[in-house]
Amino acid sequence: MNTEMIQFDEKGLVPAIVQDAASKEVLTLAYMNKESLTKTIETKETWFYSRSREELWHKGETSGNTQQVLDLRYDCDQDAILVLVNPAGPACHKGTYSCFNDSLLTEEVKPDADRFAILNTLEEVIAKREAERPEGAYTTYLFKEGVDKILKKVGEEASEVIIAAKNRDHQELTWESADLIFHWMVLLREQECSLDDVLQVLEERHASK
Repeated sequence: MNTEMIQFDEKGLVPAIVQDAASKEVLTLAYMNKESLTKTIETKETWFYSRSREELWHKGETSGNTQQVLDLRYDCDQDAILVLVNPAGPACHKGTYSCFNDSLLTEEVKPDADRFAILNTLEEVIAKREAERPEGAYTTYLFKEGVDKILKKVGEEASEVIIAAKNRDHQELTWESADLIFHWMVLLREQECSLDDVLQVLEERHASK
């Protein structure tokens, strides 16, 4: 990225929107000056400029919750930056996965019906569990146990799907398929692979036919 094309404001700052590259969840909004942007590019980890302290700060330097930078994009006016990251922990100083947790809307706004919306929601929840590691959560347990445990569960659930299908048990097949999808999505997160990556392969295969 040529930083010369970025339009910094009169204080020498540009807003940086940080987004989880896998779940697409917006994690935080911070600011960069030319030096922190350069350090971000060089180190492939996020660096920002603190307006209150008037100094650079390296995300995760003290907490360990660093953010691996996968891409840096700028908008059409070149005065805002989108930072796509792989977070190593919560983005918010309050210990939450994202800084954007509260809504100004008094009523729940339901988007147009999307029968696959639950997959997006599930991907976000799994990402949040990995970052925050709440005690007692099953997903936290899986991430703490590591890839071998997750792979074992994927294998077990795949076997259960096969058995349910052989038995022509519709209800059991539905339940076991849901279990398989859940554990498969946990595995994707552990492997830093997004659902979008999988869908893109499917689209490419379909287009090539």
